[in-house]
Amino acid sequence: MPTPGSAEWLASVTEEIIEPERPIVDTHHHLWKTPSMWGTYVLDDLWADTGSGHNIEKTVFIDCHSSYRQNGPDHLKPIGETEYVAAVAAESAKQPDKATIAGIVSFANMTLGDAVEEVLQAHEEAGNGLFRGIRHAGPHDTTGTLTNPGSRQPTPYGREDFGLGVKTLGKLGYTYDTWHFFHQNQDYLQLARAVPDTAMILDHFGTPLGVGAYAGKQDEIFEQWQKDIKEISGCPNVVAKLGGLAMPDNGFGWDRNEKPPTSNEFAEAQKRYYLHTIECFGPERCMFESNFPVDRLSVSYQVMWNGMKKIVMDFSDAEKQAMFYGTAARVYRL
Repeated sequence: MPTPGSAEWLASVTEEIIEPERPIVDTHHHLWKTPSMWGTYVLDDLWADTGSGHNIEKTVFIDCHSSYRQNGPDHLKPIGETEYVAAVAAESAKQPDKATIAGIVSFANMTLGDAVEEVLQAHEEAGNGLFRGIRHAGPHDTTGTLTNPGSRQPTPYGREDFGLGVKTLGKLGYTYDTWHFFHQNQDYLQLARAVPDTAMILDHFGTPLGVGAYAGKQDEIFEQWQKDIKEISGCPNVVAKLGGLAMPDNGFGWDRNEKPPTSNEFAEAQKRYYLHTIECFGPERCMFESNFPVDRLSVSYQVMWNGMKKIVMDFSDAEKQAMFYGTAARVYRL
């Protein structure tokens, strides 16, 4: 059996592209020129995925602690990531027939409070006009059973200095992305209510889990998750990303199968999360993401986008345009 996530394994399931002309912004991908737990993922790898059949016109890079500076003050080391991605983005812009990296979301420590302005200014200067916001993720779990347990420290959302940092983003016109686990959604809700003037993007549906201590509890978790998503959608400053549910920790088990899922299998397993979130937020506050190469451990880029297109097949063309392109273009100023 080929290794799950390998090119050979992913190629064992190929499909005809659905709606191949539909323009898409992939709002969430990473880049690593030095190996991470997902290997390396550079521009040619990104282009191999975005060029696999769907009409991916633009992408947004999201922080992944890649290419940080090795020297200098700790709070400015993340500027190295913006410098690296800005250079890659410049290369991507030279080939207009391929996907262009059109936005950069980097990292800054929000617990710096309003002192984070120095870091934001440095990102702006390094970003070559592409810096759009910050992701300071807050995943935290104490069960010890997750393959990617996130922070060992309590989630920072409730800290006064953290809230001031997120407020500062809004004051300066930047967005705030985050990522956390489903049992932190209420903490996230309180933060969203406390910073109404900052545009916040909820990554990966607030990550309902399905492995370790959470294995076999997906229906129980879904019930609470539904309620939390509904509450969060009541905050007009929050936008939802649709995707990022094919990580092994989500518990669908595709990373352990002989073959990756088809788009029909993907859509059937995940549609309740997508449809509930769209119902709560509305298409104008939803945007699709790939979360590649992380979700590549479970499904190919080609099949994933087919699956997401199938989930929203019955929506109007205007609604699809918003979710696949328009919301991202507006929120990230692409």
